[in-house]
Amino acid sequence: MDQQIGQQATVRRARIATFVIFGLNGLLFASWSARLPSVAETFALSPGGLGLLLLMAGFGSVLGLPLAGGIAERLGTAGSVRAAGSLLGLAMTVVAISLLNGWLIPCGIALFCFGFGIGVWDVAQNIEGAEVERRGTKTIMPKFHAAFSGGAFVGAMIGGLLAHLGIPLWLHLLVLIGLGAIVVAIGTRYFLPAHTHHDDDLPSGLPKRSRWAAWKEPRTLAIGLVVLAAALTEGSANDWVAKATVDGLNAANSTGAIMFAVFVLSMTIFRYAGSSLLDRFGRVATLRCCLLAAIVGLLIFVFAPNIYLAAIGAVFWGAGAALGFPVGMSAAADDRRYASARVSVVSTIGYAAFLVGPPVLGFIGDHVGVRHALLVIAAVCLVSLASTPAVRSQRDGAR
Repeated sequence: MDQQIGQQATVRRARIATFVIFGLNGLLFASWSARLPSVAETFALSPGGLGLLLLMAGFGSVLGLPLAGGIAERLGTAGSVRAAGSLLGLAMTVVAISLLNGWLIPCGIALFCFGFGIGVWDVAQNIEGAEVERRGTKTIMPKFHAAFSGGAFVGAMIGGLLAHLGIPLWLHLLVLIGLGAIVVAIGTRYFLPAHTHHDDDLPSGLPKRSRWAAWKEPRTLAIGLVVLAAALTEGSANDWVAKATVDGLNAANSTGAIMFAVFVLSMTIFRYAGSSLLDRFGRVATLRCCLLAAIVGLLIFVFAPNIYLAAIGAVFWGAGAALGFPVGMSAAADDRRYASARVSVVSTIGYAAFLVGPPVLGFIGDHVGVRHALLVIAAVCLVSLASTPAVRSQRDGAR
């Protein structure tokens, strides 16, 4: 009995710690994303030029994401987040110095390292979240991602306020580095012990598999397609909703940051509500509604003639982006025997889209405008509707 109570307390502490780490990740990423118009101004970049700079972070993530599962196995999820956080802190320091001095190339190199660190951190936190969810009794992965969105909302508001006040971005970044170091050091102490992520308690005689085998599984790849659409829907907003608002509607930088905050707030609310929606309607029906909402929201945002209608589009866009990623993580972890490998694969696909997709939109934006480039996302969401049955769980039945 005492041992069971102790295990429950450990899981409860890990749940809170995972919630905090997700929130910090969102705050750091969105606080940076909300200031991207300032980055473009500092280096006098066109949308395509800004996209190329952001692509450096995407390349870093593409390299880091496939390796993240192995890093988590070697260092544990807590060790992976600490190592990734250290790399992010170093990279953001170089970015801050580059912005202060107008150094474009060092900034790009630092963003490559930033992307690598983000990839390792994100896979590690999702592996931790999936394990915490499995050891509990309720669906909680959407709430972890709601913490990410909540942190992103706070980060976006901070970014918008600091932009309005004229606070230099380099100073903004240095303060974030200090905050992040403290929270990572404390929060990861309460992650699940490393040995609980292993399958020592599984039935004996199970075949040993390479962690690369999950890349050949049709269901895992189909889940990855759903997550790809959701990640592109979310990632494009992180990088382009502020810029699209500024350029497409002739708004101020602070207004662009606030529009991003509207998107994030909508996504956060629907992620908090996601657990009850999933329990009532099932994964497949819920995700289909999310994808349709994203398509509608994007169409409204792209063709809106004013700020107010664009904000309504951002609300639908945020709601549509809310549940694809967390549900994909849970679906990938349904079979505890191969959860780590499958979560790593799905995370890799999702975060590759999250980080590489938006820079590609920047290049398209050079030819058709940033707002109209966002229509590509609506097309991807439409295609991914066909893959939603892959996320069905046994308790969903036919839903």
